[in-house]
Amino acid sequence: MPGDEIEVPKELREFMLEEAEETILGQKNGAKKQYRYGNLHIREYNDKFLVHTDKIDPRVNPLGHLVFDAPEILIGIACGIFTGMHNARKFSNKNSKKISLANILASSLMSGYLGYAVTKKIKKHLE
Repeated sequence: MPGDEIEVPKELREFMLEEAEETILGQKNGAKKQYRYGNLHIREYNDKFLVHTDKIDPRVNPLGHLVFDAPEILIGIACGIFTGMHNARKFSNKNSKKISLANILASSLMSGYLGYAVTKKIKKHLE
């Protein structure tokens, strides 16, 4: 099942698939490096490897990967955009001087992060 990670201690066996490619795609979660081999996502830490499979390889179908494997990122982006657009409309209103560009940016970032964090927590609870 995607999301389930297998821990492989380095002292047990130092391994790495020869065909696996180092990648920046994916959340590192504190890993030194991460690799991809098809749908396999491998994170390397000092003392272990964490390995899981994704439903969709982000190198082949980035949008599909976001939808099925990392929806929290899409929801975070959508929350940030929605908040930014809503506050930008207020800013463009000549009668409203209470909101600044800095406020728009800050509220968009906070809303995006909140959407991301809540969705990630819900996703983890459902797995």
